[in-house]
Amino acid sequence: MSKKSKKFGAFGESVDGIEFAVFNERAIRAAAGLLFLFGFTAWMLALTTDNYQPLRAFGMTFMIDMYLRLFVSTKWVPSLVIANWIVRPQRPEWVDAAPKKFAWSLGLGMVITSCLAMGMFAMTGPLPLLLCAGCIFFLFIEAAFGICIGCEISRRFSKNKPRLCPGDVCNYTPGAK
Repeated sequence: MSKKSKKFGAFGESVDGIEFAVFNERAIRAAAGLLFLFGFTAWMLALTTDNYQPLRAFGMTFMIDMYLRLFVSTKWVPSLVIANWIVRPQRPEWVDAAPKKFAWSLGLGMVITSCLAMGMFAMTGPLPLLLCAGCIFFLFIEAAFGICIGCEISRRFSKNKPRLCPGDVCNYTPGAK
């Protein structure tokens, strides 16, 4: 499948044969894995050494990443550029873009809260570690198991159900024949 050109400011990618905006789930998962690697390392440093600078740097990086995904274009997101390069020999797994918008908005809200706590309020200790652990946990679940928690929330509560889901969870019922 070849990609069509997309309009500026449109959310998702246009792909021949699919009538709605999509993203390559393989690249999304790879980007989550990259962010998880850096986030977990920074989180562990803050936990074990009480040095929050790497975690603050990760928080800013993650916030910029989510902002670019939501409001600019995924073509300019460093984690996705690297992830797309890594997964380029694999066949894309196209998924509906709409649930990703909710999930990434949730991620942006979480990281803004974390950055405010650690930056503006100069907090250290359990609260900022818990806030960051939530984001890092979501990244891990997405990268390791292909489960996007924000997408699942969106899928369950949205009026418009997604048409393409990772692993076909929209249409698959375990145990059904």
